[in-house]
Amino acid sequence: MEFFVVSLLNGISYGLLLFMLASGLTLIFSMMGVLNFAHASFYMIGAYVAYQISTWIGFWPALVLAPLVVGVLGALVERYGLRRVHRWGHVPELLFTFGLSYIIVELVQIVWGRAPVPYQVPPSLQGSLFTVFSTTFPAYRAFMMLVAVSMLAAIWLMLARTRIGLVIQAALTHPETVEALGHNVPRVYMLTFGGGTALAGLAGVIGGNAYVTEPSMAALVGAIVFVVTVVGGMGSLAGAFVASLLIGLLQTFAIGFDWSPLGLFERLGIPMTPDTFLYALWSLKLSQVAPVLPYLLLVLVLILRPRGLMGTREG
Repeated sequence: MEFFVVSLLNGISYGLLLFMLASGLTLIFSMMGVLNFAHASFYMIGAYVAYQISTWIGFWPALVLAPLVVGVLGALVERYGLRRVHRWGHVPELLFTFGLSYIIVELVQIVWGRAPVPYQVPPSLQGSLFTVFSTTFPAYRAFMMLVAVSMLAAIWLMLARTRIGLVIQAALTHPETVEALGHNVPRVYMLTFGGGTALAGLAGVIGGNAYVTEPSMAALVGAIVFVVTVVGGMGSLAGAFVASLLIGLLQTFAIGFDWSPLGLFERLGIPMTPDTFLYALWSLKLSQVAPVLPYLLLVLVLILRPRGLMGTREG
């Protein structure tokens, strides 16, 4: 029972962090049709900027200022880079953002070095919030969950209940009509891209000190974010939320299991010859293959439901 409750809480907290990162990518794709390969790099910038600001004036100002800085950088990238290649189609956009991700990594290494930086959890959020049986649940993980849920509510309210949200959604499907009504559609796209990168920056602020802030952090989460986006459905914010929780729980529970198919074969009396490929394959424990499970889920979803769990957009 203790294992189930602790794994459930850890899986939800990890899944909500994935959602914080995937929501910006989903927002950009759903509104602009741009698959931003540099999205995880903006997550990394958010963590490093938050670290730098926190060393000057503390964590709480960094929580507000770092996403704004990343959002401004994203808006500038869209205005002076992505907009110029947008007219040539999706392939130049992919190549542009792909190259941008490498440039960002090199710039981060030049400024902050190759070693991890000491970006720490603030003292007010250190320690445990409560105890589950004999295991403590960190207060900072609960804070991560609160920020992620608040962000989801804020995005939904903005898109569904505000005038700017309606303009953004209308600009996706009827840009000519929106422009005829007096709205600057390119500016809407710039603000949307900046907003999506700001969400990635917020995830960096929250996740950078929960895990490790280093130049390879973008590569570590970049692939899993695209898995979340595709499994949930390209362009579906609700799908990204469901897929994030699903993948977070899947990986967390799998890591805690030491079960392997070989034990089942032994109970059933099925002989397995040692030192063979099948023996080595079936002896793998579930905890050992846990990192591969999200990608296996991705393959299954693409085969059975190519649009994703809640997909609304072809691409």
